Amino acid sequence: MTKALILEQLDGQIQGEIKDITPEQLPEGNVVVDINWSSINYKDALAITGKGKIIRDFPMVPGIDFAGTVQTSEDPRFRPGQSVLLTGFGVGETRWGGLAQQARVNGDWLIPIPEGLDQRKSMIIGTAGLTAMLCVMALEDGGVTPQSGEVLVTGASGGVGSVAVALLHKLGYQVSAVSGRLHNAEYLLSLGANLVLERDSFEEPAKPLEKQRWAGAVDVVGGPILAKVIAQMNYGATVAACGLAGGFQLPTTVMPFILRNVRLQGVDSVMTPQDRRLKAWQRLSELLPESFYQRATSEIGLDDVVKSANNLLDGKITGRVLVNVR
Repeated sequence: MTKALILEQLDGQIQGEIKDITPEQLPEGNVVVDINWSSINYKDALAITGKGKIIRDFPMVPGIDFAGTVQTSEDPRFRPGQSVLLTGFGVGETRWGGLAQQARVNGDWLIPIPEGLDQRKSMIIGTAGLTAMLCVMALEDGGVTPQSGEVLVTGASGGVGSVAVALLHKLGYQVSAVSGRLHNAEYLLSLGANLVLERDSFEEPAKPLEKQRWAGAVDVVGGPILAKVIAQMNYGATVAACGLAGGFQLPTTVMPFILRNVRLQGVDSVMTPQDRRLKAWQRLSELLPESFYQRATSEIGLDDVVKSANNLLDGKITGRVLVNVR
């Protein structure tokens, strides 16, 4: 028997309970992993609380990422005792996920934990950190360099934003962080932000074009805030957009894209090809300073997951939530 957070839908409401499961209950797959660490991402919080239509088949074990040790493997790329991690590929959404002590998955979805990381650190980074790294890589692909000018990060107090600030600072960018929680200013400055801005100033309706200010941006929010950011981009700038917390509508015009040659690059970490995924994880292992793992993390157990999911959606959590499933 192993433990898992099981979500059930009763009378239209999502209920989560820690239950014992047997190996026979695990979905099909060619690798069994004993999970030691997982995390709570924004998508996990939506699934666990039922505030987002993330899960459609029940019962479901949530958790879109995990790190653990291979127990058995029919995939020649993985061996028992090997440390691996998984993010995305529908795990925790359409297939049982990482908020459990064991998982059976497809080996195509796993990657070996890179040198310089361990299982715990890899889940402090987690899906949020991988997404942040992919956003930074999108800025680089768009030609944004530290010499190009200031880079903006919205939703900076959250998981993706926190990692993005730390990564951009490490790479030499001048980073401005937008947060709706100014009491987190000291935290964001400690991660490497040069300036912390109030979210209120980005919530006013955007004009088609506003004063040019940013060479690049990582947007975690979407909606009207993203429209405001786009209107303020420099000529030739790139915006990496990865979040929908502020809505999926984009009230803007084509003017910034045509008249200022602005590039809007969507970033998805769920189905990212493995070669780019491996490159991103290798860079994460090299770039994040040791201090990041202390500053940007709170640790909980499985019993605390439901409460923490609600707190995350209520804006009461800063940085990453690490889950010790043992």
